[in-house]
Amino acid sequence: MAECVEDNDAESKISYGDYVMLKKGEVFKSVQIEKKKKMIFEKQWFFLDNAVGHVYGSIFEIESGGSLKLKTVKRAGSSLSNDDSKEAGQDNRHIVDDGRSQKLTRDDIETLKEQGLKGQEIVQQLIDNSTTFKDKTEFAQAKYIKKKKKKYESDITILKPSTRLLALMYHGREPGKICHLRYDTLAQMLTLGNIHAGSKIIVFETCAGLVLGSVMERMGGYGSVIQMYPGGGPTRAGMESFGFPSHFHETLHEFPMCKVNALLAGTLDLSEKDTDSQADGGRNGQVESSQETSGVLEERNSETHSMEVSIDPEEEIKRTEREQLRQQRAQEKKVKLEEKRRKLTSASALLQGQNADGLVIASRFHPCPVLMRLLKFVAPSRPFIVYCQYREPLIECYTKLREQGGAINLRLTDSWLRHYQVLPNRTHPVLLMSGGGGYLLSGTTVDKSGNRQKSEEPAAKRMKLDESSPSCDSSV
Repeated sequence: MAECVEDNDAESKISYGDYVMLKKGEVFKSVQIEKKKKMIFEKQWFFLDNAVGHVYGSIFEIESGGSLKLKTVKRAGSSLSNDDSKEAGQDNRHIVDDGRSQKLTRDDIETLKEQGLKGQEIVQQLIDNSTTFKDKTEFAQAKYIKKKKKKYESDITILKPSTRLLALMYHGREPGKICHLRYDTLAQMLTLGNIHAGSKIIVFETCAGLVLGSVMERMGGYGSVIQMYPGGGPTRAGMESFGFPSHFHETLHEFPMCKVNALLAGTLDLSEKDTDSQADGGRNGQVESSQETSGVLEERNSETHSMEVSIDPEEEIKRTEREQLRQQRAQEKKVKLEEKRRKLTSASALLQGQNADGLVIASRFHPCPVLMRLLKFVAPSRPFIVYCQYREPLIECYTKLREQGGAINLRLTDSWLRHYQVLPNRTHPVLLMSGGGGYLLSGTTVDKSGNRQKSEEPAAKRMKLDESSPSCDSSV
C-alpha cells in the first residue's frame, strides 16, 4: 500500500521529460521540460529546471536571469485592494481619462524593474502615484488592480496536461488546426461516442491529434484505438502533448484511408507498397553504386594517365566512410519498412473483424464518404459521432443514412456555450464569447440484414392468417 502511495506522489510531481501546460492568466502553452532549455512564453523567457520536483499546480515567479521561484499563495485575498477600497468614490462621472492621472512614466517603471522590485510592489507604486484611484468606485478599483497585475506580475502556473486544457490552448491560439472544435463540443463527442476502457474505437481526425489524444485519455490505456489517416502519415502533435506513458502507445494502431477499399474487398496486399519502396530504394542504390563505380573508374584512369601515382590514403578513407554511411541508411530504411508493415498488419487484423465498438470522425474533409466507408467496420448496436464545423455536410450524411439504412437514433445537434462572471453585486454574462462550437451528428448502428428478416417474417405470417381467416361477408 505504501508503494502505491509513493508511485502516486511521484506521478504528481514535475520531472524532466514531462509534457506540462504553462498558464498565465487565460493563456496556455504546452512544452516539454528539458535541462537548461530556454522557454519563451508571453514575451518572457525563463528556464524550467527549478520547477522539477514540485507538484503540479504550483505557481512560480520569474526572477532576474530566467530562474523560477516558488510563490506562496495568500488565501485571505490581496492586500492591495483591502485598504484602498475603503476610500472609494460614489461613481466615475468626474474622472477624465486624459492620460495625466499617472505620475510614473514608462522610464520610471523600467527603473523600478531594474532595481529588482517585484510585480506586486510595482502595482502598489502605480496605485500610490495615481491621482484618480481613490475617486473610482470599488468595482473600478478592483478592475484597475487586476489589469495592472496581469501586465506587471510574472506568475506562471504549471499544470498537468488534460483534454480540457489542450482544447482551450488550441481554441485560443490556433483554432484552425483543430477545425474550430470547442472543448464543450469535444466533451459531447466523448460522451455520445461511449468512449470507455476496454473498447475498440476507430478515429478519423485532422485536428492535430487532439481528438485522438482525448479518446486515449478516456480509455486509460486499455483497449484498442485505430487511427485512420489520410496522406503519407498520421498527425499526432496534440496526442504527444498529453505525455502518455509507454503502455498507452501500445494500444494505438494506424491504418491509411487509401487502403480501406482494398481491405473491404479482400484484396489488400500488405507487401505491395513496401515492395515498391524497396524497388525504389534498390534503384537508388544501383544509381549510387553506378556513380561510385564511375567515380572509381575515373580515378583509376586518372591514376593511369598520371604514371601510376600512389593512391591518397585520405581519399580511400572518405570512400570507405561513404560506403558505410550508404549501408547504414539502407539498413535503417529496411527497419522502418519492416516496422511499417508490422503496424499495418496488426491494424488490418483488428479491422477485418468489423466489430469495432465506436467510430469518431472530426476532420476538414467532407464527412459523408468517410462515414459510409468506415461504418462498415463498426459492429451493430454501437454508437458513432461525426463533427463538422458546418451544418450542410452533416445534413447530407443524415439524408444518406436515412436512405441506405443501417443507423437509428440519428440526431444532428449544435452546442451553445456562454461564460458568466459570478461576483458579488456584479454577476453578468461575459461580453466576449465564442460564436459557435460546430455541429455533431450522432447515431447507433444496426444490422440491416437482421432488420430485413424480422420485417419479412411478420408480413408472411399476416398473409397466412389472412388466407386462413374467413372474410367479413362469409361470416355475416
